[in-house]
Parts: sequence; structure tokens; C-alpha cells
Amino acid sequence: MSILRLEEWLQTPQGRYLLDWEQDGLDRLVADIFGYHAVQLGLSGFDLLRANRMPRRIDCGPQGRDLRCTEYELPFATGSLDLVLLPHVLEFSAHPHRVLREVERVLVPEGSVVISGFNPLSLWGLRRLIARRGAEAPWSGHYRSAMRIRDWLNLLGFEIQESRFGCYAPPLRTPQWLERWGCLDRAGSRWWPVLGAGYLLHGVKRVQGMRLITPHWRGRKAAAKRLSPVAQRDGSTRNMQ
Repeated sequence: MSILRLEEWLQTPQGRYLLDWEQDGLDRLVADIFGYHAVQLGLSGFDLLRANRMPRRIDCGPQGRDLRCTEYELPFATGSLDLVLLPHVLEFSAHPHRVLREVERVLVPEGSVVISGFNPLSLWGLRRLIARRGAEAPWSGHYRSAMRIRDWLNLLGFEIQESRFGCYAPPLRTPQWLERWGCLDRAGSRWWPVLGAGYLLHGVKRVQGMRLITPHWRGRKAAAKRLSPVAQRDGSTRNMQ
């Protein structure tokens, strides 16, 4: 229910301000991620993978257009996806760790996960702290910092390729006031970049390579070389022991 309320909120001036920044950042990120199968998990009312050029793009989730599923039980084979997009999924899921473990399972080696989230270390995070109990989305979500999400991804074997922050204006409700505070967007990325209301993370699944086992004959050859005869000054030879 919270994610549905979030979709409704994203249609408001306040939500559109955040969504426009996220969509622009996602367009830049996913355009250069290649493969065959990409999945958007959640926020089915928005085509957030529109700039991606993979031949198969799937929208799934509790209200998915193509597939209906929970965010922590994905109906895909292990190692079958090249890209998974999680738009604000971790903030409204009761099992965020299970979500990331499931994403790691379905991604191919070198596959990508892209995550959008609300930054608790921002004016919007402060607004959430003072929200009343029972507040609606987006203030009802469990905001987690980009640093914490990075730590979770690192534990699962992901390598962070890029992180972005944006939306530095206060969480005002009218487009006029948001526009008046637009100067903070221009200054924020330079002077306090990690204090934006939203962030994007791009992680790549790394797989440890197999350890090369040296053939046994190489060891014998090296031992034989150490025991080879060495010429002496008097023309005789001796074995190195």
C-alpha cells in the first residue's frame, strides 16, 4: 500500500521535483548498461528504464505490468538478468536484506543493480523525522543512507561504480516555492553534494575468479632444474643438493 501511495505522491509538485531529477539520472546511468534482460521492480506507473536499450525490459512487482511478485521472491532463474532497477524499493520493504540477496541471485556475473532512495541526511530526512506517526508516503518510508546501502552491497560482492545525489531544495509543496529555492540545486552539487534529498547508486556484481592450480609436471621440472649439474673450475661437475 505504501508504494502505491508513493506513486500518487510522485504526481504532486513535490514528488515531480524529485522524479524529474531521478529520471534524468537514470536515463544517463542505464543507457550505457548493456545485455539482454532488464527488470524494473516497483513503481510500475513509471517507465524508469526508458533509456535502456536491452531487447527485453520487464516491469514486475506487487503491481507489475508484466509480472506480479513480491520484491524478495523474484520469478527469475539464477544468473539470468543483466540489470535490476530498485526505485525506492528498500525504503518500503519489510525485508530489504532479502531483496538485495534475491537481486544478487538473479543477476549474471558483471550484472548491474541501480538503486534510488531518499537520503536521511538531508532536509527531506529532517522532514521525515518530525512527521507524525501514521504519516503517508514518502514520509512513512524507512530512509537508509547511501553509505549503509553501499555496505550491504559490498557484503554481497557488489562493486559500486557510481553514486549521485540531487534535489537540495526544502520539501516545499508548491512549484513556485520549489522554483524559488532552485538556487540550492545549483550550489548543492558543489558545496554539499551528499546532502541531497535523493540518491542513485550503481553496483556491479563481481564474482571471484577460480584459483589456477599449477600442473604437477611443472613442479617436477622446477625440481629437476634445481638438481642440474653445475660445472666446476677444474672441468668436473657436481650435483646441487
